[in-house]
Amino acid sequence: MLIHLMQHGVCLSKELDPHQPLSPVGREQIEKSARAAQILGLRFELVVASPKVRSLETAKIMAEQTGYPSSRIQVTDVVKAMTPAKKTLDYIRDYNGLESILIVGHLPSLGALASHILTTITPVDIAIENGGLMQLQMNMKETYGTLNWYLTPTQLAVIGLN
Repeated sequence: MLIHLMQHGVCLSKELDPHQPLSPVGREQIEKSARAAQILGLRFELVVASPKVRSLETAKIMAEQTGYPSSRIQVTDVVKAMTPAKKTLDYIRDYNGLESILIVGHLPSLGALASHILTTITPVDIAIENGGLMQLQMNMKETYGTLNWYLTPTQLAVIGLN
């Protein structure tokens, strides 16, 4: 299974909006990342987002650009910021058999999930920038996976220009 991890785009401060939706900069950032995902030919059989507004907005933009129906986005607490990696991985395992999924969430849980998939002994500190996208390959019968690539929002924006 290909597991794509994306941190939501840059959001408004709590002072400006307590729900912290995407800022105009964050929306533009995700639109560029989504165009790059389309150019790269990414297709998802499942898109998962946290219930936070910024995560759901990011997931909708990614879904629309890559041909996934936004009405089918799975909203769940298992990709919130402080969710243990094992809990998120157990959720992913419920979808064994799918070829490609996208998880739009938050730090530190996305980094912890990537670390849990990539290392079996010592956790590694992994940061995913707002709007960055990581692809991991995981055989669900194994306890670990492989990093295929990680693209920063800047790299995705360059791809999206083509």
